[in-house]
Amino acid sequence: MTAPFAKLSFWGVRGSTPTVDPSTWRYGGNTPCLELIAPDGTQFILDCGTGLRMLGNRGGAPSAGASGDTHILVTHYHWDHIQGIPFFAPLYAENNDFHFYSFRSKFLGRDSLKQVFEAQMAVPYFPVDMSAMNAKRKFKEVGGGDTFRIGENEITTAWLNHPQGCLGFRIETPSGSVVYATDNEPGDAKLDLSLRELAAGADIFINDAQYTPEQLASTRKGWGHSSWLDGARVAKEVGAKTLVLFHHDPDSTDRTVDTILKHAREEFESVFAASEGMVITLGAPGERVEAHMPGSRTALRREAHFRARVCGVTEGGHAFEEDTVVRDLSLQGALISLKHSPRLQSELQVIMETPGVNGMQRMQLRGYVVRIDGEAEKGQTSVGVVFTD
Repeated sequence: MTAPFAKLSFWGVRGSTPTVDPSTWRYGGNTPCLELIAPDGTQFILDCGTGLRMLGNRGGAPSAGASGDTHILVTHYHWDHIQGIPFFAPLYAENNDFHFYSFRSKFLGRDSLKQVFEAQMAVPYFPVDMSAMNAKRKFKEVGGGDTFRIGENEITTAWLNHPQGCLGFRIETPSGSVVYATDNEPGDAKLDLSLRELAAGADIFINDAQYTPEQLASTRKGWGHSSWLDGARVAKEVGAKTLVLFHHDPDSTDRTVDTILKHAREEFESVFAASEGMVITLGAPGERVEAHMPGSRTALRREAHFRARVCGVTEGGHAFEEDTVVRDLSLQGALISLKHSPRLQSELQVIMETPGVNGMQRMQLRGYVVRIDGEAEKGQTSVGVVFTD
């Protein structure tokens, strides 16, 4: 019998405001939106940033579970976490059912979540109001410390330290637990403890990592965000299995996030930086989580045959070097066959020999691992890289 599994997909990973800067292409520029499909088929959506539009355009309909409902957990009401709502196509289809969950704001009172959605679509901010949305919508108020069940899954909430309030969510599924704790700043003893209790033993701990420790100690103090170092420390203290750095600053380039990820991996073994299109699979309890990057985010490739030497670090953290062949190549990336299995989102050095007028010449490139697939040939791994230099 196949063990049940949960699938977590990242549709938007950027914080504060979307970005289309070419230097943020690899990690993506849409604001927060995640999708979790639990083993019982229940679809959860975490936050409604601009990534929600991409999720809605996937097929024009939600991947609802046996009940036919989709459950949307909203952490708070800042623009970057709600601005995808008007552009979410499934909300305009009358056969869809949505359940929204968030807290009662002291600034808005009763029906806060409904008020927020109605206000951002009111004249003159948007051409149509919420009456144009034909899907069934239900709104439920939850507060920090609440626990409730949806299907076979248990959801727990906790208050986080962020201006005007913010909720963190823990979703316990038969395949493991996912904790989503974006927009939180360390420093409030009570809320720090709340975060640690929420994240204790989590299989996947998604934590705000918008700023560097240096920024957080100076110019960004009080802005309601965390750093990669704080996330790594919490993950280590509470025994989380895998840490995902999230809510990247709009001014952080891909190279900046690469550096943040490198530092975080020096503090905590299993770390990923959230990337648009990334999918993490949770299998049976106790099994290692698996992460995959989307093939669509690599450029169109062409067949090639270059001898190359590749140096990098394995999933187990050991340095390796081997001679191989680059099978196909593009201006932005390559697919390489290796005996070693490098770590996803790690850097490789690729030295290729290319024929030239004066004989063989060497081309030295730095690549970033975006995809790892097993091959039919025993003992080989297909590694997709995006070149950064």
